[in-house]
Amino acid sequence: MEQLLRAMNITVSSDGIGAGEHQTLERPFGHADPGRMFAWAGATASWPNRTEPGGTRGLDDHLTRDFGRDIGAEIMGRNKFGPQRGPWDDHTWRGWWGDEPPFHTPVFVMTHHPRPSFTLSDTTFHFVGGTPGEVLERAREAARGKDVRLGGGVTTIRQFLEADLVDTLHVAVAPIELGTGLRLWKSPGELCDRFHLEVVPSPSGVTHHLFWRR
Repeated sequence: MEQLLRAMNITVSSDGIGAGEHQTLERPFGHADPGRMFAWAGATASWPNRTEPGGTRGLDDHLTRDFGRDIGAEIMGRNKFGPQRGPWDDHTWRGWWGDEPPFHTPVFVMTHHPRPSFTLSDTTFHFVGGTPGEVLERAREAARGKDVRLGGGVTTIRQFLEADLVDTLHVAVAPIELGTGLRLWKSPGELCDRFHLEVVPSPSGVTHHLFWRR
């Protein structure tokens, strides 16, 4: 069975921006408010950080729950992993997620500055250079026949789209405008030369864009 590269639950503003400017340790998404951007997922019954019973069902919940289905490895860019730039000055930084990262698979962090791999719970982080194709091959080997998830951020997703390596892409468009930041697209129609597209509005206010390769 073919191993797919799946970008899932990527959230952008109505003007196509997935992360704001001036990322810091305190503000992983820069000037963008993650509470507004990701409210659709946080409200679902399947949100992994939910501490109380309840939550919404329906399409938003299905897509949130699908995040981990048949995934054997993840690829992410360095600035999804942390706010540092340049050489690693602090190896004590182990990501935004604490001692129980939500990935439960090997994670390949793309960077020009390697550092030793480490494991937290059932997630091992590897810091790798190379082209998108080379990193994908490593991730596929580690996934042991399962699919590979492309986790972001925006710059990394665009790199893999430009290399024509993405098989399916789910983007939730939130009803907010950011104006500036890292932009995934000016219009989702930019991808329709390579992908089929189905657009599904949700009662939560987001609009889900589901792409699959032609």
